[in-house]
This record gives sequence, structure tokens and C-alpha cells, in this order.
Amino acid sequence: MSELTTVARPYAKAAFDYAVEKQAVPHWQEMLEFAGEVADNEEMTNILSSAMAAEKLAELFNSVCGEQLNEAGQNLIGVLAENGRLKALPDIALLFNQYKAEFDKEIDVEVTSAVELSDKQLSEISASLETRLARKVKLNCNVDTAIVAGVIIKAGDTVIDGSVRSKLHRLSDVLQS
Repeated sequence: MSELTTVARPYAKAAFDYAVEKQAVPHWQEMLEFAGEVADNEEMTNILSSAMAAEKLAELFNSVCGEQLNEAGQNLIGVLAENGRLKALPDIALLFNQYKAEFDKEIDVEVTSAVELSDKQLSEISASLETRLARKVKLNCNVDTAIVAGVIIKAGDTVIDGSVRSKLHRLSDVLQS
């Protein structure tokens, strides 16, 4: 995450709380992702860095977003422009998505293996992790032949390293001490 994460956190939390209250989380997620993409655009980044008045900046940004933003979304853009925080929109969208995943009890899990895993293996890993983490699991699979065999699973702060490479490193450390 970027250095704007700290700035983005209260805005993302406020937007998420509002979206939950209005039962519009998916719509807000779409709006923020779109606005984040607009803010990430090279031309828009140059405009956001200019000395344009906050009201004009919000008006321009809302006109670029068009009908993608509802009235509440446009109000958020106005507040962000007034406080010089439009550059934080990509981080606000990212944090909003994290709040949504937490709210939905979902977690993204990175699974790295030496060879491509079969559907059966993936479903067993998924079921086991859902039980262990008490959440819905979304697997993102990678292949890395350097781990020799086994798998490395990363879910948030939890890392399960069942790779042969790590076992060989531990054995080497024990033999050298």
C-alpha cells in the first residue's frame, strides 16, 4: 500500500459504514473502484497536482465520472477535493474492498506450489482453510519450481510453509549448529 493509506483509512471506513447503513455496499464498491481508476489516470493525476480550486476540481472530477457516481458519491468527491485528498481515492477503494471482505467473512489466500495443483487438491485445500480460518476462501494459485515440492499458503498474516525447500533450509541450519 502507498503512503496515502493512513490518509485514506478514515474516508474508506466512513464510506463503508454509510454503504452498509444504506445497504448499498456493492454499488459503493463499484463507484469507488471507478473513481480510483479515474484518479489513477495520468492526465487526472496531473490535474490533481495543479493549483485548481477545490470546488472546480470536484466539479471536473464528477463530470469525468458522470453517472458512475450517485449524489452521495459526488458529495464524497467534494469532501475529498475540499481536503486535498482526491489522490487517495485508489487507496480508499482498496481499503473499502478490504472492509467488505472482512464484513463478508472472505479472505484471499495465496497458494504457491512446485507443480500445478489438481481441482481435487485445490478443493481440499480450500475446504481445510475455510474450516481453519472460519471464512470463505478465495484461492490465488502460483507455480514456483524453486520450492521443490509441497506448498506455501499465505492467508493474511498466516503463513503455512510445507515446502521441501524450507524443510531443507531448516535441516541445513540444524546440521550447521
